Amino acid sequence: MYRRKSDTFAFHYATLVPETARVLILYGGASAEKTGTLAEVRAALGSRSVHEFGGIEPNPSYETLMRAVQLVRAERLDFLLAVGGGSVIDGSKFVAAAALYDGEPWEIAEQGGANIRRALPIGTVLTLPATGSEMNNGAVVTRKATQAKLPFRNPLLFPQFSILDPSKTFTLPTKQVANGLVDAYVHTIEQYLTYPVQALVQDRFAEGLLQTLIEIAPQAVAAPDDYTTRANLMWTATLALNGLIGAGVPQDWATHMIGHELTALYDIDHARTLAIVLPALLEVQRDSKHAKLLQYGARVWNISTGSEAERITAAIASTRAFFEGLGIPTRLSAYELGQDAVEAVLRQLESHRMTALGEHRDIDLARSRRILEAAL
Repeated sequence: MYRRKSDTFAFHYATLVPETARVLILYGGASAEKTGTLAEVRAALGSRSVHEFGGIEPNPSYETLMRAVQLVRAERLDFLLAVGGGSVIDGSKFVAAAALYDGEPWEIAEQGGANIRRALPIGTVLTLPATGSEMNNGAVVTRKATQAKLPFRNPLLFPQFSILDPSKTFTLPTKQVANGLVDAYVHTIEQYLTYPVQALVQDRFAEGLLQTLIEIAPQAVAAPDDYTTRANLMWTATLALNGLIGAGVPQDWATHMIGHELTALYDIDHARTLAIVLPALLEVQRDSKHAKLLQYGARVWNISTGSEAERITAAIASTRAFFEGLGIPTRLSAYELGQDAVEAVLRQLESHRMTALGEHRDIDLARSRRILEAAL
């Protein structure tokens, strides 16, 4: 639900949250309180029975989320309201399923969500545009004890509504805005930059999203209270991962799977792991992605001169420069990581059976090694 400034939270909750609902508001840190968003949400929920659970981390942890599950069960809560960005929304999806799950809830992540049979209803108030979790049925959760970061999805996890108010992003730190731009960009790339299948609409739609992110990035970072720019960022990030551009086309997601291991091992922001992995992966996979890399270079970066090899090199370099221009490093060395990190990530990939990644399932451990070493 795309919300204009003149609308009120109260109107939305009066119509979207049942009056008899026993609500759990889930959020991250203190910013939701400081900015007044939580106060607005509380007021809008009126006389409904409301509990709160804060402290959901970036890359939400199983350990933290299980405390929320216990609260839901103890208080017999029946509606979840996520106030925050993708991590809070992802965590809320896990809580929604885990609270009604009969077995060990970590099995939800281990089985990719295929074992979810019931889930509590979820609504979201988005404050950080990045992941698109507000309009899809997927999530990622981390188990600190085993350094495992696993994705899961299920049709029962689609939010029942999401309120997108660009003004809620005005107080975001520049780092988080930059992360959001990169996250949305790589989400789009994962579904677009594979091989041609004559999906003309999806291609043009994806290219439009990428061009939009490139166009708005400088203003999004420099002018935090530019409503129009933040509205376009918010909507682009949502469209990047709501299933539309990925319908009926091959998808990659190797950058994400490798990036997840970097986050789990070294606590690097999710988007920043993507910026490390993607340029290196495109270089290693340049032969299998040849046709799409040429199309990407021509349509997104206006690269039309030079040999095909030169144009592909320029497209990859433009991608790296875009990330670096946002202040986001694209090398492991920027985080003081070297060959030891390569070996550690490979062990995690093997442990989590991530040994046949990419649209052709040809990224085995040997190729993952090449990608990681190219990212040094």
